[in-house]
Amino acid sequence: MPIYALCDMNSFYVSAELLFRPDLVDKPCIVLSNNDGCAVARNAPAKALGIKMGAPRFEIEEIIQDHGVITFSSNYTLYADISNRVMTTLERLAPSVFIYSIDEAFLDLSGMENLGSLASYGRSVVDTVKREVGIPCCLGISTTKTLAKLANQGAKKYPKTGGVVDLTDPQRQRRLMAITDVGDVWGVGRRIGKRLKALGISTALDLADANPAWIRKHFSVVLERTVRELNGIACIPFDDNPPHKKQIFVSRSFGQRITQLSDMRQAISSYMTKAAENLRNEGMNAGMVTVFLRTNVFNQNQPQYSNNVSRTLMHPSSDTRVLVTVANELLSSIWKRGYAFMKAGVMLSDFYEQSISQQGLFDVAPIDSRSTQLMATLDKINRQKKGQVVFARDGVSQSWQMKRENLSPCYTTRWSDLPKVR
Repeated sequence: MPIYALCDMNSFYVSAELLFRPDLVDKPCIVLSNNDGCAVARNAPAKALGIKMGAPRFEIEEIIQDHGVITFSSNYTLYADISNRVMTTLERLAPSVFIYSIDEAFLDLSGMENLGSLASYGRSVVDTVKREVGIPCCLGISTTKTLAKLANQGAKKYPKTGGVVDLTDPQRQRRLMAITDVGDVWGVGRRIGKRLKALGISTALDLADANPAWIRKHFSVVLERTVRELNGIACIPFDDNPPHKKQIFVSRSFGQRITQLSDMRQAISSYMTKAAENLRNEGMNAGMVTVFLRTNVFNQNQPQYSNNVSRTLMHPSSDTRVLVTVANELLSSIWKRGYAFMKAGVMLSDFYEQSISQQGLFDVAPIDSRSTQLMATLDKINRQKKGQVVFARDGVSQSWQMKRENLSPCYTTRWSDLPKVR
């Protein structure tokens, strides 16, 4: 019988920030999204004040001021490094680990039930991550991924569990499902949950007791799998090797509106540099490049314009120089003067394995291997964090960058930001 565990870090972004600010542990703290727009993480004191996930900053400004809420700008460099430390720790503690997101990982514990209490093992995992990395987490254990996710939700919701719930017992599964809203089931969500409730399926237990064939006919095969998973039938494989991405998308809202083509070129070049790096990390070449831009659709007092354009590459590439050149050519074709642009982005798609390339019918020279070597050297230098090699087109001042007024130091990835003990 398969046994899965889901390890989920608690209020991860805030927890990562408080690692280096223990003086703020008992104070309400939130992390804001790009351009300091919305609350994307909250600790328990902030939640107690009524701050909702995704709440726009301007809507909670009064709460922030009245209660001295500490606000952090998103520091993705810090969060990625702390996440990597947690995942490395989990990989040492479990036979197999599948990283599901920056703050979640599934553990394959199949066979470990014969070695002792799964709940005791779960507590040792939670305690080890807290002790070695400093991040609090919860662990849910069960016989399918969906039930493990449900167990994890129970571990978070009910403090008496100590952050660990063993949900391998069928009777215990049904008791927890009976008090779980159907919309909170992994893979259901608010929209489908609303449709289910209209049909009298209000709890996870109601969904588990539904006829799988009827669910498939009226909803989808995906929801049918969820029904079977709630009944202890593993339908979602433990995937150590997730499929390659089908698209890579890099987009940001600007800290200040862009009105000049030169500034937009910098932004598009910078985004494409990041996209190309991600593409090489996937071991792929892209066959299509897309660029888009738009003004602020919420400000109807200003002229509105949005557009996007794509191009198929004759030779798929992951060379930043090639992709940046194409992106800027596409930008020129859709750029219009007289508008204040709020957002732009790039997308790479139509991927091919880097080891597989096909030349054109009339090509006589082999594809230049020096490009691959140059990009590999560039990535190696940048990964070492000892310096940063950038392209001149990315610009230097970058006045259009995101607004991040409360950005914390990169404590773990930049020498100059190392915490100082006095």
